[in-house]
Amino acid sequence: MNNSFNNSDLNQKNAIKKGTLFVISGPSGAGKSSLIKEAMSKLDNFVKSVSVTTRPARSGEVQDKNYHFLSESEFKKMQENNQLLEWAEYCGYYYGTPLKFVEDNLNKGINVILEIEVTGAMKIKKIMPDAYLIFITVSNSFELEKRLRERATEKEEVILKRINKAKEEMKYEKYYDCIIINNNYNEALKNLLYVLNSKSGGN
Repeated sequence: MNNSFNNSDLNQKNAIKKGTLFVISGPSGAGKSSLIKEAMSKLDNFVKSVSVTTRPARSGEVQDKNYHFLSESEFKKMQENNQLLEWAEYCGYYYGTPLKFVEDNLNKGINVILEIEVTGAMKIKKIMPDAYLIFITVSNSFELEKRLRERATEKEEVILKRINKAKEEMKYEKYYDCIIINNNYNEALKNLLYVLNSKSGGN
């Protein structure tokens, strides 16, 4: 019986399995943020990347918790220094994903959730093909418009921009690995938790 082992066996045993990168997108009003926040409270070994943006903070939003709110010049500096995994313009503002945070956590075996719009998601699909893409939406654009207006956090012109943008975003559903319809919040949460748990690599 051969009980010998070599360094490669030891390294393999001690190697940390990389975490999974989850990219979650969907139109404004689909309930992404609420679902992700509650899912995170029920999951272990998951972190959510905080995006940088030039958008002004909404009422109740906290710097470095909801977003890293930056000036346009600060954002451009991050672009120039290759500190963003991806970035995109959305309704007149810039949004991006800090690269170091994502890489550091994935290498530690921690699963990372990115909540980003479809343009950024398509970029990540090319850069990191192992990423798992989830699209959260509702059954139709009328429901989206209703939710955006009930939210009452933005001016009419911004709401109209978001409604038009949402119609375009919904065309990208076919490029995602999973689509979750949020007509019933509890059911959508149950589905999201199942997908995150079953597809995670670090657990």
